[in-house]
Amino acid sequence: MTKNTLHREVVIIGSGPAGLTAAIYAARADLKPLVVHGPQPGGQLTITTEVENYPGFAEGIQGPALMQQFEEQAKRFGTEFLTAFIDKVDLSERPFTLWTEDHEIKAETLIVAAGASAKWLGIPNEAPAPKGLGGMGVSACATCDGFFFRGKPIIVVGGGDTAMEEATFLTRYASRVTVVHRRDHLRASKIMQDKAFANPKIDFVWNTEVLEIIGSAETGVTAVRLRNTQTGAESEFACEGVFVAIGHKPNTDIFKGWLEMDDVGYIRTAGRSMATNVPGVFACGDAQDSFYRQAVTAAGTGCMAAIDAERFLDSLPVPTPTGEEVTIEGEIVSADHESITMPDGEVVPNKPPEYESDGQTAQKVGVVYARPNTELSS
Repeated sequence: MTKNTLHREVVIIGSGPAGLTAAIYAARADLKPLVVHGPQPGGQLTITTEVENYPGFAEGIQGPALMQQFEEQAKRFGTEFLTAFIDKVDLSERPFTLWTEDHEIKAETLIVAAGASAKWLGIPNEAPAPKGLGGMGVSACATCDGFFFRGKPIIVVGGGDTAMEEATFLTRYASRVTVVHRRDHLRASKIMQDKAFANPKIDFVWNTEVLEIIGSAETGVTAVRLRNTQTGAESEFACEGVFVAIGHKPNTDIFKGWLEMDDVGYIRTAGRSMATNVPGVFACGDAQDSFYRQAVTAAGTGCMAAIDAERFLDSLPVPTPTGEEVTIEGEIVSADHESITMPDGEVVPNKPPEYESDGQTAQKVGVVYARPNTELSS
């Protein structure tokens, strides 16, 4: 079957806070971005109830409503949207090629904002409401939802650094935090273990797994059903909140072999920019952030990725993970800004042309790329 071909200057994969912020900035720069997203747009915030820590909403806002405003703002400036799954990519040359079931998409620049998904237990009542109690006492983000559990007993499921960090943070609000772990020891680093063990508000239940979350839409979470992994004995444990903290998985599998990633799958970026190891491909949001994972930080990196893409399309150098800077023409500015490797391999000094006393150019020695936010001397 013949596929429809689309060719865009900026293609953005993902429609969470990072992707839609990138779309807003790219659209306002008249780059006419195309956002490709799955059948449930909006990222993880669409399964979040009250959002109280996003600036500008003094009374808080529902997650789906916030993402609707993001999308409407992006559309206002001319962003185009395509609902489809990306089946395959080819990042070997520009324009990059992406394939969906019905389309072949050519991208002069690509912004990966595919996000990350929390790992879940796969137990009854864990799913988002109305199918389960997700958002009604079940969460995977202490920073996002901890405030709603002030004075309530809660459990944290997990034994790694994420679980210890979440448990420690939640003691600010909860009356009691109980860590439920399926083994008799933690996988967390020693410093995170020590902090958790020393916290008087944290208890531990060892060799135990959660089988079911108990509650209703009217009551929220009221308890969990537990099973001892050594004896098989089952019991109910009363609580009003369940935080699943067994890690996140970035939605980046399709880019393996093309983009440099860490062991988990988070895309490596330059630090000073959102550039990846492939010139013209940028990553933002939770696809490259394993630490903060907040809507506001995702939006910030989305802004950065769009500005990086705009600079790249304007033939300006963009920092890469190696410390070098590259342009769309293939020029490579050295990390120390002393030289430029031209597309044909010639290496020239990165300094202004030399002049003779009469003001005439004596010899052109190359273009000049200054460090960001610096001015060339006159």
